[in-house]
Amino acid sequence: QVQLVESGGGLVQPGGSLRLSCAASGSIFNIAAMGWYRQAPGKQRELVAIIISGGSTNYADSVKGRFTISRDNAKNTVNLQMNSLKPKDTAVYYCNVHQGGYVYWGQGTQVTVSS
Repeated sequence: QVQLVESGGGLVQPGGSLRLSCAASGSIFNIAAMGWYRQAPGKQRELVAIIISGGSTNYADSVKGRFTISRDNAKNTVNLQMNSLKPKDTAVYYCNVHQGGYVYWGQGTQVTVSS
């Protein structure tokens, strides 16, 4: 089992920045990919950004140029730097890890962008 703990959510004004972090613990042996998803009220969960073990990244079109995902393999953490935040970025953000054919999810952290 892999446990994920997210941190860094909160309330921010439009144009502001937040940094989300996710720490993985437990039975970690070969994480294939780590990523962030989000789910806004009344909408389906969607991919925000993902980083695979080799370092390649992929972003949703809506966040390209504003968000940056990074990973610390030694600490088993994944971060999401979010800049130029918009009200439409408001959602619960979930950390996600792929390992050994299984997918693990964090409990989610709320990000609210509002003036």
